[in-house]
Amino acid sequence: MLMKFVTEEDPMQAMLKWLCERLMEAEVDAKLGAEKSERSTERQGYRSGYRVRRFDTRMGTLYLMVPKLRNGGYIPFFVEGKKRSELALMNVIQEAYVNGVSTRKIEKLTKSLGIDSMSRSQVSSIAKELNEQVEAFRNRSLDKVYPVLWVDALYEKIRDDRRVKNMAVLIVTGIDLEGKRDILAVEPMPEESTATYTSLFEKLKSRGLEKVWLVVSDAHKGLVKAVQESFIGCSWQRCKVHFMRNILAHISGRDKQAFANKLKQIWLQPDYSSAKKYANSLMDEFEAKYPEAIKTLEEGLEDSLQFFSFAEIDSRKIASTNLLERLNREKYVEEPGWLGYSKYGFLYSASNQLPY
Repeated sequence: MLMKFVTEEDPMQAMLKWLCERLMEAEVDAKLGAEKSERSTERQGYRSGYRVRRFDTRMGTLYLMVPKLRNGGYIPFFVEGKKRSELALMNVIQEAYVNGVSTRKIEKLTKSLGIDSMSRSQVSSIAKELNEQVEAFRNRSLDKVYPVLWVDALYEKIRDDRRVKNMAVLIVTGIDLEGKRDILAVEPMPEESTATYTSLFEKLKSRGLEKVWLVVSDAHKGLVKAVQESFIGCSWQRCKVHFMRNILAHISGRDKQAFANKLKQIWLQPDYSSAKKYANSLMDEFEAKYPEAIKTLEEGLEDSLQFFSFAEIDSRKIASTNLLERLNREKYVEEPGWLGYSKYGFLYSASNQLPY
């Protein structure tokens, strides 16, 4: 058998075709309760010849002899219903599409893999299935309580109808009562404002969210106001990293590094009282030299220290939005749990249009 395959133009493809056909025969035998031409009282049906069916794989296009049954249809277990392509191949095409590869280039890529006539319309059809996955993810039910939410936005090019435009993609990550973290929302919006953030939080509520202890974000005024109005009794933690940037904007380049080293010690203190004491000392020391920086620090200090009120949660996780910003940079949706990233990339769409 090996020598037979070696003489084929593409030995690996020939071996795969042979394996697929043997698997189909075994599956049909199990379904009918008897082998081909076998007489058995346990037989559940009869064969009715074969039909040739095309099957696209990463190793090229195969033309398989698929068994036919007299009663009832038969679809091989390795072929998804109404599909002529290997699932892994479809995932490759979808991944390429999400990463901005045009349908024309994908068509050329599939031809180079030995796949017959994978047209641009087929590529678009496969890519459209991403919308169903995205909508299911964005509208799934949520727990009633998430102790901490991290909220941030990034700007992406998004195809809306036939236009490609910049839009704000609002991202919300939450931690549940078991300490598992999950992406709760990926919502494209025309802008960052009180209205858009309020709409975001209301949608979370409609999916089951009822109570939040702490929201961690930057100091965007619209976001802060939406948190106050949407989650009564919830604390707001100003991201210490964004806060430091706001303060350091008023420090001269020559002194910036030295001042930053002293400034970050505020949030490394063991408790709230120590942090306040150190901050007051720092403000007294530099108030005359950097009045604007110290004014910014004084006005936002209290909001940046809220994480000290949640001793049961690791302060390194809730003192800033670094966790979420890292996720945004990598553009991977994280599976529930503190470690490990799933294979699914962020998929953005507006008005149910295709991801760009």
